[in-house]
Amino acid sequence: MTVGMFKCPNCQKRFRAQLETLEEGKSIKSMVAKIKDIEGEFVNTLKNLREKLQKLETERSSLMLEIEELKKAAESKASAIENEITMLRDEVKSLKELLGYTESENE
Repeated sequence: MTVGMFKCPNCQKRFRAQLETLEEGKSIKSMVAKIKDIEGEFVNTLKNLREKLQKLETERSSLMLEIEELKKAAESKASAIENEITMLRDEVKSLKELLGYTESENE
């Protein structure tokens, strides 16, 4: 016998009701078959989840490598700009000295 839970749409009360009745031998065989089907579905789901996790881990690793490369490129570019700024400041200082500017004229 298979029993299900139902909820009355009017009074919202829950009650049990018999869904089907099977012979004892047939019932056990059908339950075993259902359990095997469910087990097969779980195995497939688990396999799919493992594959997805593996793909995500691989993608994560490649993204982390790309981020590290981008960080290095950004640091290199920032260093180059800092060097350029230092050279420009030195050039400004040299030009001021060449033109005879003093600190009081700059202010």
